[in-house]
Amino acid sequence: MDIIVCLKQNVDMTQVRIKKEAREPVLDGLPFVFGDMDRNALEEAVRMKEKIGGKVIAVSVGSTKLRETIKDALAAGADEAVILIDPLFTDLNSQMTAKILAKAIQKIGKYDLIILGEGSADNYSGQVGPRLAEILALPAITYVGRLEYADNKIQATRNMEESLELIESSFPLLITVTSGINEPRLPSLMQILKASKKPLQEWNASAISITSEDFGEDGYQIISNLAPVGERKGVILEGQLDENIDKLVNALQKEGVLGV
Repeated sequence: MDIIVCLKQNVDMTQVRIKKEAREPVLDGLPFVFGDMDRNALEEAVRMKEKIGGKVIAVSVGSTKLRETIKDALAAGADEAVILIDPLFTDLNSQMTAKILAKAIQKIGKYDLIILGEGSADNYSGQVGPRLAEILALPAITYVGRLEYADNKIQATRNMEESLELIESSFPLLITVTSGINEPRLPSLMQILKASKKPLQEWNASAISITSEDFGEDGYQIISNLAPVGERKGVILEGQLDENIDKLVNALQKEGVLGV
């Protein structure tokens, strides 16, 4: 089975700090990584390859830092990778990203399954997977928490929060996975060393025959991405400790923080 895994390069969200006055994230100088659900998608692809054979191709669009970041995907089990780097590929929204990935996948040509995380670690719009499936005219199964392969078909269990939904599909198809589908393994030292020797192709806009005119107008825009305002009541309790404990409990109950 030929499996393509689409990964998004983000700044390391664990190191993001917020400017107090502007309520904006400080992103300068932060390292780039693949998000947790991207790693879940890659891990699931590698597990499937280990069960039934085949090949896993990692595909990602981003900045020149991808040349280093993509080695993490290769160390984690991808057999080869394609990175998409071009001045045109900056400040992308979900529609642009899906169109770029679609062009790259069409250039790759042969695939049975495409896997993505259900959402990215930064914007978490959840739109790239379904948009990509629409462009490629593929059936899509989203929010998958469990995958099984049998009789040349995929059985996917969707997590619908209050219920589970079992869907069976033939190939080719696209799947987005949740974070609970697996626990990504840590690559060994040998896998890390071998990563730099695996096939890696870098394509620009010209290589996949895409221009700014292909993006067109999108139907949505991000209005704001500011951190929420946190207000403190500034209540100070004075007096004896025992009395203050009762006052604190009563105050928290009134705020709905504690049950009555």
